[in-house]
Amino acid sequence: MTLFHFFNCAILTFGPHAVYYSATPLSEYDTIGTSIRTGVVYLVTALVKLVCLATFLKVSESDTFDPYQELLKALIGFVDVAGIYFALTQLTHRNISQNHKFQAVGLGWAFADAVLHRLAPLWVGARGLEFTWDYILQGLEANANLVLSISLASLSSLVWLRKNKPKTLIPIIYACAGILATMPSITSYMRRGLEWQFPKVVGFELFTSLVMAFVSWQLFSACQRPSN
Repeated sequence: MTLFHFFNCAILTFGPHAVYYSATPLSEYDTIGTSIRTGVVYLVTALVKLVCLATFLKVSESDTFDPYQELLKALIGFVDVAGIYFALTQLTHRNISQNHKFQAVGLGWAFADAVLHRLAPLWVGARGLEFTWDYILQGLEANANLVLSISLASLSSLVWLRKNKPKTLIPIIYACAGILATMPSITSYMRRGLEWQFPKVVGFELFTSLVMAFVSWQLFSACQRPSN
């Protein structure tokens, strides 16, 4: 029963990444190398963030919301944007279009995040004797993060790779990218500042991921249309 629960949670956490890769043209264009290299960039970025957090943030004895600390975390969180920029512009891509490039980068980014932050807790906790919904919720959170990562990669590709964007859409693109980049701080405020329970936070993340995916898709489609 414990292994069954573990495998169910693992499939829920990591399965959508494999389904997305196989069900989209990414598998036809052999973009797995791009996703793997992006995962390595994510690990380096996570290490840089860890060093910055250890250097600039003080250890709090309580779990209360500290606006100054959270502001620093949000600023440090923009290291992720720098990592995605590097993955989109500096990595060697095998003759794939901008459309497939941002999807491969977003997929690799999200999968590396799921492995780094959820694999160990899942292995230790989901095999416990007592059933808990926490690991199912973590799997749903990983799914939301997959959508958010691909959305952020798509907007980042518009910012750095698309030159002839409609000027009226530029502020919206930057605003949406900023929201996606600061999502960890937003959810941290909900947990600590508003004292939301984990299921409510995950529900918010799932809803936000769907909204931002729709908005990003509309923006990307609008920028793909030929200008008059």
